[in-house]
Amino acid sequence: MPADAPDPLYERLTAYAGRPAATAGTGKDPVNLPMIRHWCEAMGDTSPAYQGPDAVAPPTMLQAWTMGGLAGHPHGTGRSAAYDELLGLLDGAGYTSVVATDCEQEYLRPLRPGDLITFDAVIEAVSRRKTTKLGTGYFVTTRMDVRADGEPAGTHRFRILKYRPAQRNPEQPRTAKAKHEAPLRPRPVINRDNAGFWAGVAEHRLLIQRCTGCATLRFPWLPGCNACAGQEWDTVEASGEGTVFSHVVMHHPSFPAFDPSGEGGPYAVALIELAEGVRIVGNVVGAPYDKVRIGLPVRLEFLRTDPDLELPVFRASEGG
Repeated sequence: MPADAPDPLYERLTAYAGRPAATAGTGKDPVNLPMIRHWCEAMGDTSPAYQGPDAVAPPTMLQAWTMGGLAGHPHGTGRSAAYDELLGLLDGAGYTSVVATDCEQEYLRPLRPGDLITFDAVIEAVSRRKTTKLGTGYFVTTRMDVRADGEPAGTHRFRILKYRPAQRNPEQPRTAKAKHEAPLRPRPVINRDNAGFWAGVAEHRLLIQRCTGCATLRFPWLPGCNACAGQEWDTVEASGEGTVFSHVVMHHPSFPAFDPSGEGGPYAVALIELAEGVRIVGNVVGAPYDKVRIGLPVRLEFLRTDPDLELPVFRASEGG
């Protein structure tokens, strides 16, 4: 569909901008130390700021305190009728698939154990119709304003794409070879915070940040130390030895670029614990997806997936 084609649906969708997406929301639990501890253990964050009698919650937990869990929020609170109408309108027009694309958070004050969380959200914007590799659809942005004991605590913007999946030509072979080109992996986002990491990858070096104040190693790359909040750092080069700390097997959706067969999976995605003690997400090569297991020894390699992209991957050790 041409970009300048009339789009009467868009005019209907924009009428929802400014309407509530969630109303009278209340956190199911006050901010509490057990949830903070579980979060920090999962993230590997050992900052003393999140421990002890004066602990605060990690800022990135902002949304966690607003979530309703499997049971959802009580009737009349949480997601609004207007938001359901908007999504229903998109579903009815054939834009039935959804993918979360990004979020932005702003922190106004620390959250402390005992804080009672309330929130409201608004439908901030609906984009014009966009064509993406997934398909054609509309980006919907919501903004949640979070309060702690009635005081503004932060803002959470969340964006989804509601889309109609792109149709594959049934006569087009699945394999990339038939199209005389390989499917491309998604490009990593390179910014001022992680550019040094990708510069190291280009030299076949896996670099880990090290705080020059307290010598704590950290990965992924961050602008400040999560142990002492120091801003100065240097790097150490990983030895390349590691083990599978955890993993998942991706069955759907299929991505041919992630599978040597070109059929798109299943394939394993692993959380690798490096010998230095930090963890990195990567692909395990040299072993079938159903043979990847926790504790499997692996060794760092660098894989050129296409002329413009090289990635660190981990080869399963023989006999591991």
